[in-house]
Amino acid sequence: MSDSRAPRFEGVDQVMARLGSVGYLADDEIGTIVHLADRLDKPLLVEGPAGVGKTELAKAVSRCLGIPLIRLQCYEGVDETKALYEWNYKKQLLRIQAAPGTDWADISEDIFSEDFLLERPVLTAIRARGPVVFLIDEVDKLDFEAEALLLEVLSDRQVTIPEMGTVSAAGHPFVVITSNNERELSEALKRRCLYLHIGYPDADRELAILSERVPELAQEVAEQAVRVVQSLRDLDLKKAPSIAETIDWAQTLVHLAIEDIDEGVLRRTLPVLLKYATDLEKAAAHLKVAPAARP
Repeated sequence: MSDSRAPRFEGVDQVMARLGSVGYLADDEIGTIVHLADRLDKPLLVEGPAGVGKTELAKAVSRCLGIPLIRLQCYEGVDETKALYEWNYKKQLLRIQAAPGTDWADISEDIFSEDFLLERPVLTAIRARGPVVFLIDEVDKLDFEAEALLLEVLSDRQVTIPEMGTVSAAGHPFVVITSNNERELSEALKRRCLYLHIGYPDADRELAILSERVPELAQEVAEQAVRVVQSLRDLDLKKAPSIAETIDWAQTLVHLAIEDIDEGVLRRTLPVLLKYATDLEKAAAHLKVAPAARP
């Protein structure tokens, strides 16, 4: 693809600095891939466990560039009427009823026009005149047929509307696609994107994230919290605690005015980190936390 627009970032260091200015701590890998996605004008496919900051990355790019975020939230059952466009059938019917006896060729040209078109996120992003970030969130929840709908957009930056023709992109959206790896994505989709995997952070990085997002938490307590979370991720859990849950837990400790994470604190607050009874049992045994006494 030709790059006929000015780059949004001047380099990797600027990417990291500008993301940091809106509270997103990017490492070298994230900074490099975001920079390349911008320079090469390619979609960015971000995979990794839920809650590690994939969606937040798109939001942070939007905030640091000061441009709108357009989001397509994917789920089972999404089709072109929810992703691309839809016709306003009620308005079309009223138009037909208002002109009885009119030749169909004349009226069809009228009702399949801009006045009756309902934009969905993909078409909105394609037609945006100014710069936007277009987030296709949790694409792995789509079936292969719905995923294929996105390929024309990603390949040619256009959407075909049979009644109106082809709508080409007005600008260059910064496209971020996220996946939680619930299913394997097609090679065709992956081929069109730059790839970034975001996993769980190491202890130093997680501590830095907590210091940024929950500055009220005492440093010593934050270090204790990170050690606990890092050790829990080594267990065979149904759902390991994500960064988002670590932040929730840190905020919980602040609200409870906790100055030391002892057995009692763990017993009361582990459900903020873990969401399955079996995981809580494993964690309690691992951390040597006795079950709460029950009347």
